[in-house]
Amino acid sequence: MQKPVIAYFADDPTRVYQLLQWLPVLERLDDSHPVAVLTRDPETHAIVTERTSLPVLLAPGFADLAAAYDDLDAKVVVYCNNSMLNFNSLLDGRMLHVHINHGESDKQSMVSNNAKAYDRVFVAGEAAVQRHRAALMEFDESRLVRIGRPQLDLHPAPLLPTSERRTVLYAPTWEGDADYNDYTSVDVLGVEIARSILAVPDVRLVYKPHPKVTTSQTTAIREAHQAILDLVERAAEREPAAGHAAIWQGDILAVFAGCDAMVTDVSSVGLDWLYLQTDKPLLITDRHRDAERLRREVPVSRCADVVDTDGLAGLTALLTARLDHDEHRIARAAMRHHYFDDNGVGDSTVRFVEAVAELVALRDRLQGRLQEGTVGAA
Repeated sequence: MQKPVIAYFADDPTRVYQLLQWLPVLERLDDSHPVAVLTRDPETHAIVTERTSLPVLLAPGFADLAAAYDDLDAKVVVYCNNSMLNFNSLLDGRMLHVHINHGESDKQSMVSNNAKAYDRVFVAGEAAVQRHRAALMEFDESRLVRIGRPQLDLHPAPLLPTSERRTVLYAPTWEGDADYNDYTSVDVLGVEIARSILAVPDVRLVYKPHPKVTTSQTTAIREAHQAILDLVERAAEREPAAGHAAIWQGDILAVFAGCDAMVTDVSSVGLDWLYLQTDKPLLITDRHRDAERLRREVPVSRCADVVDTDGLAGLTALLTARLDHDEHRIARAAMRHHYFDDNGVGDSTVRFVEAVAELVALRDRLQGRLQEGTVGAA
């Protein structure tokens, strides 16, 4: 079985959301360059198999992986995260290796020295280029390929029923796997954010946390998450017609269309909103109460209202005002260009497919030179 492109994913089901969002895009790529998904975890393999028409392979051991690559004769391997097990795959020098990530955000985890291991790193736009430039020493920027964000070209079926009420989405991220990467508002601000939204006149609250919030082992996160769920449930009981809802599963992009404003943390969700819902208010949380750092490291915060503990008392009034008069709308349009260049909806997928096709062709040229003993730099 020959598959020019392999989507490699080594992690367990707790991180499989990183791959799932890419599957429709990879299926589009498969139309011109056949794709196979290669997993290392049996449970992940079962989940992915149910979610795609692409062939999904399982190679739990290193010997299994080597045998699979011998059989597939792949030319390009794409990686949507920086799993330690990626290095098992990167050992194979017969293919070009491309990091495609699983979102675009200003989290510190978006850039690491792992980027130097890949032949190419696909990024959304200028903001990502600057992020790599600022964070990495001796990094060859020619490896960066600006493609936009292909997942945002998808049109998932809406998860929310229509409503005459103004809908505010609260979509926090998880706490990360290290203190430096902890941007969640759930434990510090979440309960009061939910209360404040519910106090807005004629409002519908939708709570859609990051999948890892719902399985968090951190006590403060678990307790705050449950408290928010309780608030939503009680509000729904008081006002059955309001439509207040907590949505645990499904694509958050399928929630956007039914919402009029969003409160979120530093994460890819805020930038997805910036791209798709540029004309609607966006509020960004700051658990660290460091406005200067936020403005410096998170450019989108410059065209959004910032929510921290000092501003919680006025959040209801602020949301009410923004729903009536959105004073950051023009600034968001400019910021959208900073993150995503001039891509319109649909353009990113085209750029992604073209970029992979170019690498498939490049690999063939390099392989030919290697066999002739004259290979040079890529």
